[in-house]
Amino acid sequence: MILRVLRQPGRSIAPYAQRSLLCRHNPLIRRNNTKRNLPFRRGFTSHGQRHQDVFHSQLEDQSSAAILSSLKTAPPVPQTLTEKIVQQHSVGLPKDKRVKSGDYVTLSPHRCMTHDNSWPVATKFFSIGASVINDKNQIVMTLDHDVQNRTEANLKKYRQIEEFARKQGVAFYPAGRGIGHQIMVEEGYAWPGTLAVASDSHSNMYGGVGCLGTPVVRTDAASIWATSKTWWQIPPICKVTFSGTLPKGVTGKDVIVALCGLFSKDEVLNHAIEFTGSEESMTSLAVDDRLAIANMTTEWGALTGLFPIDSTLERWLRYKATEAALNNPSPGNATQSSFTHQRLDELLANPLTADRGAKYAKYLHLNLSTLSPYVSGPNSVKVATPLSDLAAKAIPINKAYLVSCTNSRASDLAAAAKVFKDAVSVNGGSIPKIADGVNFYIAAASAPEQAAAEASGDWQAMLDAGAQPLPAGCGPCIGLGTGLLEPGEVGISASNRNFKGRMGSTEAKAYLASPEVVAASALHGKITGPGWYQQPQGWTGVVRGEGDGIREEDRMITAEEALEKVIGQLDNLVQDGEKSVHGSDSSLVSEDEHLTEVLPGFPERVEGEIVFCDADNINTDGIYPGKYTYQDDVTTEKMAEVCMSNYDKAFASTAREGDILVAGFNFGCGSSREQAATALLAKKIPLVVAGSFGNIFSRNSINNALMGVEVPKLVQRLRETFSGANPDASQQHITEPSQNSDSLDSPPPAPQVTPPQEKLLTRRTGWKFSWDVKRSKVDIQEGKGGPKWSQKVGELPPNVQEIIAKGGLENWVKKQIEGSL
Repeated sequence: MILRVLRQPGRSIAPYAQRSLLCRHNPLIRRNNTKRNLPFRRGFTSHGQRHQDVFHSQLEDQSSAAILSSLKTAPPVPQTLTEKIVQQHSVGLPKDKRVKSGDYVTLSPHRCMTHDNSWPVATKFFSIGASVINDKNQIVMTLDHDVQNRTEANLKKYRQIEEFARKQGVAFYPAGRGIGHQIMVEEGYAWPGTLAVASDSHSNMYGGVGCLGTPVVRTDAASIWATSKTWWQIPPICKVTFSGTLPKGVTGKDVIVALCGLFSKDEVLNHAIEFTGSEESMTSLAVDDRLAIANMTTEWGALTGLFPIDSTLERWLRYKATEAALNNPSPGNATQSSFTHQRLDELLANPLTADRGAKYAKYLHLNLSTLSPYVSGPNSVKVATPLSDLAAKAIPINKAYLVSCTNSRASDLAAAAKVFKDAVSVNGGSIPKIADGVNFYIAAASAPEQAAAEASGDWQAMLDAGAQPLPAGCGPCIGLGTGLLEPGEVGISASNRNFKGRMGSTEAKAYLASPEVVAASALHGKITGPGWYQQPQGWTGVVRGEGDGIREEDRMITAEEALEKVIGQLDNLVQDGEKSVHGSDSSLVSEDEHLTEVLPGFPERVEGEIVFCDADNINTDGIYPGKYTYQDDVTTEKMAEVCMSNYDKAFASTAREGDILVAGFNFGCGSSREQAATALLAKKIPLVVAGSFGNIFSRNSINNALMGVEVPKLVQRLRETFSGANPDASQQHITEPSQNSDSLDSPPPAPQVTPPQEKLLTRRTGWKFSWDVKRSKVDIQEGKGGPKWSQKVGELPPNVQEIIAKGGLENWVKKQIEGSL
């Protein structure tokens, strides 16, 4: 027999390479393995490790024993930085379990932040029977969204939140102190190498300081308050490699605006991102630049945006520790306890890093040296244009904004103020005024950042130019308070979102840019820059693409990396050979197939007829109309009746109880309304299958006991059979979902689209779908007498089964509370 050299995905190849060499050069191993009458095993795939038996004489041979001894213990599977951080915050893992992308885990995050939505979270917290926050050190509450609203109703809500926080003994920051995400960073709650969550979509920002930040919905936040735990599925992970260095006049904001526009086909949708690069490249990205980039990975479509714990971050941390020590804060101050040199010594003695050989779902690269200032819009982050192109059009503006958690730190305020200071010499020695007819609004990310800008004179310089100050908070960035865009107006902002209606009227146009471009535009009354950037000679365009950006002829790899590449190619040959011999039916499994434990009472198999809704980007408003979202008296029968009605009014009469709903890609994008899941349950649909799901819908589904499975191949086969074509994604403008002031919603990355030949929005297919939970496998029967095929799918582990079996996360929390009494 021929010994196949195989490996588990992500494993070090050294033992396998050694075995390959041993078998090639040791006649005893070759002879004895050829003489053995081994039974046929279907398990010769790259899904599991195979150890060959050896004789005692081989172990006594010194030349063989050294190699063989290394095979006794399998090397640990290399992990990404994201996986390592999740590993440290996962609870209840089996012994020696190393988490990987795709795993469902029970998380106990280092910190959980809520803001103006703290009271709705508290209401849910009380409704599940909780009364005391489980770990007060885990929770941070801030008031930052609607800080300009002085109505009695809003002030009452703020008083309720503050009173609740004081009673529970958790960290609390009142209105005017700053934006919650900035507070998390500057007070050290978002600590490098830890995991922090927030009930806000821009918690990605914590990745700028090496802290894995990701959003959660209100039910998750209430669960963390009550039990310190929630669940999470580790997303696919994308590695973005930077090369080159940032040119003068180019900022972190330009980097992320360019990334959103240059990779605008949902390449990183629902991914975790890890940014990396040479020391030279990463040094050119200051921490404030990293915070801006990580913040807007949300708009890029990602769930996290993580930077490494490196020398640049170390310098920033040391500065914070020295600053805290010099300011001699009062005992118990969060900053004092977080930023100490002793704590930094412990962190930096063994900082978390991605393992060599860690596997990523995608690889992208960008050469920073080839970037120029970029502007996003109008009304879409997917439209990014070099500033020079827009400046040539002399687009007039009405309003300019230097606000938000993205770009309102002291360094951003200084860059904007420099635009006006530089113009003093041509303005008779005084600060020039902003252009006539332009309103320029400024708000610091936090009170300390404003104080720093005031101390340097930057804040006053902008006031002298005619800027209108706003309190430290979110404000116009989320369409609240003073200075919103009116119909027909054009605005340019240093914030993070410019979807239609986000900053005011849907009939206005909004652009995004760096602080200095915003300031220059305000000064001149049109979109322009300060002139700090000079295009290099010989520049031919932005260098970017898939992969790591290293040309093959320039690549220097180790012997192990070369073997890894060869063995990867052998794996593919083995798999292709098996398919040719045994077919592609993945229902055949190996003897050591991993079987998922199925909890008592949980169905081992879910099956039904497929009803197909052939469209991508069906958002939550299509699933459950917004006009019912804020009505508290909608009956279950009514929910079933209106389910999917905004997508297809015929759905109610076409779909039947027990059907398996199959939809296209990014199903359930849009707002965070939980009724999108509960309406499908009201329709008595037990399972939703899609090419992919919107992240918030995925969370709300499990939180409300609706099961979901991603099977892209099934969508493809249904389209091949019934539609004959795939839909063409559009780059039309996207409207910000209504009721979005809590910033939990993520607008769809593209409008809903259907294949051009599709006539029926909802179709009964006659196909049968069966999900084998125990074997993590789906079986498809393509109509009576049609082909039958199987495919492995993601595991539904016991911790998630338990949530679903108990009727959702709220009921699970209730049981946890009852069990602790």
